[in-house]
Amino acid sequence: MPAKHKKTPSICILALPESSGAVLYGLFEVLSVFNEAWAQITGKEDHLAEFDVKIVAESNEPFTCVGGVPVTPHASFTDVKHSDVVIITDLAVDPDTNHSQRWTNITPWLKAIHDAGGLLCSVCSGSILLATTGLLKNRPVTTHWAYADHFHQFFPDINLEPNRILIPENDECRIVTMGGMSSWEDLALYLMAKFYGEATAIQVAKLFLIGDRSEGQLLISAMCKPKRHEDKVIEKIQQWASNNYDSPNPVRLMVKKSGLAERTFKRRFKIATGYTPINYIQTLRVEEAKQMLETTCDAVDIIAQQTGYEDPTSFRRLFKRMTGVTPGRYRQRFQSIKNITV
Repeated sequence: MPAKHKKTPSICILALPESSGAVLYGLFEVLSVFNEAWAQITGKEDHLAEFDVKIVAESNEPFTCVGGVPVTPHASFTDVKHSDVVIITDLAVDPDTNHSQRWTNITPWLKAIHDAGGLLCSVCSGSILLATTGLLKNRPVTTHWAYADHFHQFFPDINLEPNRILIPENDECRIVTMGGMSSWEDLALYLMAKFYGEATAIQVAKLFLIGDRSEGQLLISAMCKPKRHEDKVIEKIQQWASNNYDSPNPVRLMVKKSGLAERTFKRRFKIATGYTPINYIQTLRVEEAKQMLETTCDAVDIIAQQTGYEDPTSFRRLFKRMTGVTPGRYRQRFQSIKNITV
């Protein structure tokens, strides 16, 4: 379970001239706009995850990082006395050079943040800067494979494990190190899960298509926000359906509760919602099944029954048609995301 926080967790993303703009702004956007983007797409204002995210640098003055990408820091790192998390992005540095004296103005700040209880994270070659603090001594660390020899040569007292994508924090060490450049996505999920739980991390993965995309978008798409309409009868039926989609013969019950002729009801429902009544019910059922597959270990047959299907085979057939994968594959896909966060 994530820790409960009385205040919004603060995250500082350290920006240096050697930083990658793609990682810097990718992390900033995912961590700072998720709530707003999720509400805009799904219509659900759940306020699932909120962070106070700042880009910090040596000074407040604008500069450019790798590739000439412009950076305008929110604050200088010397102005920040505490942060729940500090992230060092990947750094474009020569793997054959000793960088132990390169960031002597930054390492005291990182150590102070860590001593005050902050979590330090690195992406890719950002672990080199972390290594210069001395905090990684005798600790397991990962980095980009191209910098493995660098660590063996210049930081022999660090237990390098370059085959790993993520090495999480533990009770003895509030440090997280990530592998290659694109592992910033896994770090975003890790932080979402740490502060707001695995279910929120899965929502983030769905929204931003983080993780395995080989099977397309269909399996990770969510039911979009309801279409706006002024039909009060249909709105009432939608509210009923949201709580009773697992009822036997739900469409027949919807027609009865509407007080309309069946043909009239179906026509008005399609105009108001964009769905036929049966497709609407099927979508609600599959969305609930997806949540159960993500968060429980219940057998697929049990989930089928709980979402209104007496015949598990029919449920499996419908699920695959609507998501592109079997229920078992869907569960496996999101189990892999949960593995990132533990």
